[in-house]
Amino acid sequence: MPHRFFRLLTVVWVGSLLTIGYAVAPVLFTSLDRISAGAVAAQLFRIEGVLGAVCGILLLGLANVLVRRGANAYRQLRWLIVGMLVCVLVGYFALQPFMNAIRIAALQAGTDVGHSAYATRFGILHGVSSLFYLIESLLGVALVWKLPAGAGMVAAEQGAARNTAGKVAG
Repeated sequence: MPHRFFRLLTVVWVGSLLTIGYAVAPVLFTSLDRISAGAVAAQLFRIEGVLGAVCGILLLGLANVLVRRGANAYRQLRWLIVGMLVCVLVGYFALQPFMNAIRIAALQAGTDVGHSAYATRFGILHGVSSLFYLIESLLGVALVWKLPAGAGMVAAEQGAARNTAGKVAG
């Protein structure tokens, strides 16, 4: 059962990551004015950040449980999850607060961030944040790609581990 929950969390995390970043956000910026689109996108990315942190922590815990139960296919996946979590923590919980502060300062000055004195700084932070998002997305695709084939594989690995232990002991 844990492997099914692992798969579900993986597809929720990676699916939302790809959908928001590469479908929803571009549509927002082509459909709305930049200020409104930016505000909505910032809120969606904030939700995505929390979702990513929760899913990442749960996936790490599940991967450790599965590895302890003999499902060695999950051993390598832990590194992908750690990489994705680092991207979430840097992108959403380190860079995003600075970007939001710049956006608020520009609005208080009576202009949008693109036409403010903060435009260059915001652009740099946005570029770095986008790079972390891209890396997280690529790691997410790799995570989905490397998911074990199914419950039969987990059972086979557990059986193989028992057989190996029996041969060594016998």
